[in-house]
Amino acid sequence: MPISSRNNNGQSLLHIEGDMTIYTAADMKDELMNHIAQPCDREIDLSEVSEMDSAGLQILILAKRDSERHGTSLRLTGHSRAVLDVLDMCNLAPYFGDPVVLSCNEKKGQ
Repeated sequence: MPISSRNNNGQSLLHIEGDMTIYTAADMKDELMNHIAQPCDREIDLSEVSEMDSAGLQILILAKRDSERHGTSLRLTGHSRAVLDVLDMCNLAPYFGDPVVLSCNEKKGQ
């Protein structure tokens, strides 16, 4: 489950690919927290997350909390169906405060 990053005008753009589950949580936490420790605003693209469980959600909550503690912003974008399902089930989309947009295919259940 790689996390790729690039900078765009002082903002860190992260892209998570693969599973965000109990099986990947420890490695993901270490890698993501290394990025969060950097003093800049960041955006995490979740469009390629194929599976997510409560462990993956905990990692996102930790990242959000640590970003706030460091005085930087964290935005989640490109929510995949797996991410949307967990956020909806736990009613946590408002906690992150990011707009959740469904594509036409997702709305139709395709």
